[in-house]
Amino acid sequence: MSRKRSIFEEVETTDRAQVGAPQPGGIARDGGARAGVRVWLALLFVMVVAMIMLGGLTRLTDSGLSITQWKPVTGALPPMNDADWQAAFERYRAIPEYQLQNKGMSLAEFKKIYWWEWSHRQLGRAIGLVWAIGFFGFLARRRIPPGWAGRLLGIGVLGGVQGAVGWWMVSSGLAGRMLDVASYRLATHLGLAFTILGLIAWYVFALGRRDADLLQARRLRETGLMRWSSLMMAMVFIQVLLGALVAGIDAGRGYTDWPLMAGSFFPPDALDLTPLWRNFFEDDGLVQFVHRIWAYLVFAAGIFLWWRARASANGATRRAFGWMAAMLVAQLGLGIATVMNSAPVGLSLIHQLGAVILWVLAIRARFMAAYPVAQSIRGGRP
Repeated sequence: MSRKRSIFEEVETTDRAQVGAPQPGGIARDGGARAGVRVWLALLFVMVVAMIMLGGLTRLTDSGLSITQWKPVTGALPPMNDADWQAAFERYRAIPEYQLQNKGMSLAEFKKIYWWEWSHRQLGRAIGLVWAIGFFGFLARRRIPPGWAGRLLGIGVLGGVQGAVGWWMVSSGLAGRMLDVASYRLATHLGLAFTILGLIAWYVFALGRRDADLLQARRLRETGLMRWSSLMMAMVFIQVLLGALVAGIDAGRGYTDWPLMAGSFFPPDALDLTPLWRNFFEDDGLVQFVHRIWAYLVFAAGIFLWWRARASANGATRRAFGWMAAMLVAQLGLGIATVMNSAPVGLSLIHQLGAVILWVLAIRARFMAAYPVAQSIRGGRP
């Protein structure tokens, strides 16, 4: 019985003899099938990135609570006439966001925020449809590479869970005195989106090389870099969650000086809420402070990892960590600019896209450490 593998260790548990054994349709399954599945996953990757960005725009435009019902199927149709629009508007007028923040909003203004949220949900449905068509199409034609059916099914399952988490998030802002969704639910929603994106990215990398090549590359893996890059991935992921907490309470707009906050290292009145744990989710000063400090730690860890990767004998591995470090520098600069400009919509979206790029580059760096690309002595490090 083969041992269990990490979700980021994606090579089949076949040995060398099994790889070399003839199989019916072997060329198509290891070549054409892998290429087709990879293209399908690449399309899903692009759509998930678009979903993350549209979700950020929905949050920044305060549109996320404009649709107060969850109808996974019938909700695909927007209001079709004046009566439908008025009914949707009346449901929105019954929630705290309208009563406490947007009272007096016109129907025309409501339509603007409605279309952002509707587009976000519609793109989610489209992603589910593309996944279902691709997965069941490859499955029916028996074109899924050996050992990949469970992984590809898992993406679809996570996508379904993400839809339910999205409604769980939205429902938190429909009662009481909530003007926005709960920040910790927003962090859960975004974290799951980044998890799905990370899995898709890893699978795309793995399917870009033959099983035999990956098995051979495993013998050359750089264990030290793998461990450090795993830590780096975890730190970047935590920073994404902290960024969601900042976005959830608009904490990026409260303190616009840098490197200090309101003239001090530690923001004033940052621990006034009771019980104490509430400050880490609800105090805009402390939430932004934690996000800043963790960013510095991620930056330091990333630069150390890049410096360590310079000793790698594999040029492709060195370049992968170099790109990660370059994006880390850019993302730190974007974060500072976003705070100092009070988080305008455009700059905030660019900063969010930077987080996506950094996440994928960190995953790619780990993949290259785990499965180095073989190179000739002439092509090695000078």
